[in-house]
Amino acid sequence: MAEGKSRPNIVLVMADDLETGTLPYFPNITQHLVRQGAFFDRFFVTNSWCCPSRSSILRSQYVHSHGVLTNTAPEGGFDRFHELGLERSTIGTWMQQAGYRTGLMGKYLNHYPGGTAEEAFVPPGWDEWDVPVRALYEEYGYRLNENGALFDYGWTEQDYLSDVLARKAADFIAGSAEQPFFLYLAPIGPHNPANPAVRHANAFAGSMAPRTPSFNQADVSAEPLWLRARPELSQEGMDEIDQRYRARMRAMLGVDDLVGSVVTALEQAGQLDNTYIFFTSDNGFHLGTHRLRQGKTTPFDEAIRVPLVVRGPGIKAGSVIDQLGSTVDLATTFAELGGATVPPFAEGRSLVPLLKGRPPDEWRANVLVEFNRPANAASAAQTPVPGYRALRTDQYAYVRYETGEKQLYDLHDDPYELHNLAASADPALLDDLEARLSAMAACSGATCRQADLRQ
Repeated sequence: MAEGKSRPNIVLVMADDLETGTLPYFPNITQHLVRQGAFFDRFFVTNSWCCPSRSSILRSQYVHSHGVLTNTAPEGGFDRFHELGLERSTIGTWMQQAGYRTGLMGKYLNHYPGGTAEEAFVPPGWDEWDVPVRALYEEYGYRLNENGALFDYGWTEQDYLSDVLARKAADFIAGSAEQPFFLYLAPIGPHNPANPAVRHANAFAGSMAPRTPSFNQADVSAEPLWLRARPELSQEGMDEIDQRYRARMRAMLGVDDLVGSVVTALEQAGQLDNTYIFFTSDNGFHLGTHRLRQGKTTPFDEAIRVPLVVRGPGIKAGSVIDQLGSTVDLATTFAELGGATVPPFAEGRSLVPLLKGRPPDEWRANVLVEFNRPANAASAAQTPVPGYRALRTDQYAYVRYETGEKQLYDLHDDPYELHNLAASADPALLDDLEARLSAMAACSGATCRQADLRQ
């Protein structure tokens, strides 16, 4: 393992509920990351809900392996992660043990600190910890756990959470001159209620949510019951969607400013050329697509496909990577870049060969997405979707619901997933996809990197 400050720094910026396709609207992300780095065209989450997805990112495990199934207790949320003892081994502890100075700033896991820890609780693995414990989604009027000390923030412009995180990130970078660092930045935007900074309150006036072919899907007759039961959107509903879209885009401008601040801080510290910056999201978001006014948890691309852009040493500026990637790959990638030891339970693949333009002879053919219905009634009311397991391949999206219903889309012919072929497809194709899905859903540790090759 390389020693000392010559090892690269790593920054992960993770938006909350950001769908793919919006990055060109944000100047700092576009200028400093997209134009200077590599964009992953087909990058997917392990679960299209915040806490299971973030648990996969922290641990490099699929949802069936880490066991944090939903956003809320008893089977999900921070309480579940904490009770299972998963904090004892995360990307934070791996990088810290490798000699990195580590920091986590912003959103950790849903309902942290929950009922199983005090507000001042700081998990192992983090040298710097700046995480909201109250009112985090408001971006104003929240309480922040700063390394075990609690501080209340108000409603002035300087209290805006994305800006506070930007200042703390700059201080962290400036204070890491003697040691390589791993910084996990998790701003709240554009999650509902998507409150913007005052300076962005009037941005995107008159903008409308994209009217893609899947917007207000006309024909749902071949779809599962949960989708067939949804009415077409009314004009009032579409107006609400457009208002929500504008609010989300305004909130993202604060995240974009944070990215700009991080780049400036790295430049001032003389560390930009020795730093990998990753930008992604924990899940996507529906805005009128497939008749959904808002939300996630579905197996459609709008919910499971997220942006990933990476800049850093050895990465070709302006390049596009089209191999299938998953958020389960992030922690293993960071570990390889920093020379950290990955535990045997890790299930992702390192993206480093793709980033360096040297794709291996064998690469993933299958991506697994899993969704579980929550036991919590209030949480369950947020989504009409039954539990499912889904498989993404180069050509197909295949979904098996716990109801027995299925979806199959040929993405070459139907990229917006409008024509469910499950009832008419060749049985041999369905059997093959079912076998691949079953292998992925049953995998554990290194066997996941065998199952994801199956063709």
